[in-house]
Amino acid sequence: MKIICIGRNYTAHINELENEKPEEPVVFIKPDSSVLPKQQDFYIPEFSNDVHYEVEVLVKIKKVGKHIGKEFAPTYYDEVGLGIDFTARDLQSKLKEKGLPWEKAKGFDGAAVIGEWLPKKDFKDINDLNFKLVKNNEIVQEGNTSLMLWKIDEIIAYVSTFFMLKKGDIIFTGTPAGVGKISPNDYLSGSLEDKELFTLKIK
Repeated sequence: MKIICIGRNYTAHINELENEKPEEPVVFIKPDSSVLPKQQDFYIPEFSNDVHYEVEVLVKIKKVGKHIGKEFAPTYYDEVGLGIDFTARDLQSKLKEKGLPWEKAKGFDGAAVIGEWLPKKDFKDINDLNFKLVKNNEIVQEGNTSLMLWKIDEIIAYVSTFFMLKKGDIIFTGTPAGVGKISPNDYLSGSLEDKELFTLKIK
């Protein structure tokens, strides 16, 4: 199983980090070892003093495919979910300054939180899903998939030209504005269309 992540897919998030708007999707990979085990707390790694939460809508691939046409992309997933792409922002900034890959800042152990999955058929329009992240009873991120620069089916078509998609692969589709630092004793919860899909304690 691989985790394919899309960066800079919401304009407001691009602006808050003062990044350039990309001409095509920004793609990076998290290893399967980055998945935080269910019911486990997240421990802030010793190598970072500035770990940020980034809530994202997820899709789970259900069959093998490569060079998938956008019109066929909906047949490659039946489930959607919500998760967190934890990012060691201080480390990422240093790597970006040197033009180096981000994996150490994005792919460390526990950096991928994957919540519960919901059937795609439960939603009228996959491109109009509301989602949010709550930290200590305060909403810190809110988004809607209609605001994506590249919609889910476009993402599947695009990444499948570079990587063969396999059953069980997960795509993180990008985060909206509002990313921020976590601290010990924080409590996070994520909801998709008002259905809570994960809760998490920070240590």
